[in-house]
Amino acid sequence: MSAHGILELRQYTLRPGQREHLVELFEREFVESQEALGIGLPGQFRDLDDANRFVWLRSFQDMESRAAALAAFYDGPVWRAHREAANATMVDSDDVLLLRPVRGFALDGLIRPSAGQRVPAGVLAATICPLPPGDAAALARRFDSEVRPALERLGAPLLAQWTTEPARNTYPRLPVREGECVLVWFAAFADAAAQARFQAAAAAEPALAAWIHRLDAMPEILRLAPTPRSLLRGIPSDATREEPA
Repeated sequence: MSAHGILELRQYTLRPGQREHLVELFEREFVESQEALGIGLPGQFRDLDDANRFVWLRSFQDMESRAAALAAFYDGPVWRAHREAANATMVDSDDVLLLRPVRGFALDGLIRPSAGQRVPAGVLAATICPLPPGDAAALARRFDSEVRPALERLGAPLLAQWTTEPARNTYPRLPVREGECVLVWFAAFADAAAQARFQAAAAAEPALAAWIHRLDAMPEILRLAPTPRSLLRGIPSDATREEPA
């Protein structure tokens, strides 16, 4: 998958007991059909702290291609055939952050698991940090130069950092969260216990504490379990990476 400059972090609130129905439908019908239109799907996840939340990532080259690709998908035959079944699982699908990369995901060489393939899942953590708009650029740079190295010394492989994309929503049929400024960083762990150990250690890290003190509010942490066909997994795995030639 080529590097994309726009990312949607989508959090869906689902009807009780409907998450597995949506995961099965999504991975059967909505992965390859979106990729065929040039849309990237880095990951799909179950929220470990909310049984009725489905989280997924969708990426685009730029805002102009986002508008064209979304129009092609939502006016196309696959969504038309399955939209009623998908929408029947959902209470809300409007919790969407539109982001641009500080450091994007390194996806080269990752192979999406096929249906029924068993590969290690691990856990991802997405940390959403509300930035004061006037200080956002400086805080993003400070995170990259001071906080990121400290977190990696504590054993968290940071996968990516993204910040708010300020451009207007080019596909208003799908709302996004507006009037917010955030930095979102993603880290990978072998399992939930490893993520919990890291979180405890990070709470005592001075560089992180000083950085958080300058935020508009405390960060929100999403603990995410990759679904069977998610491209991003919680831990690097030879099973999902191509061998070099």
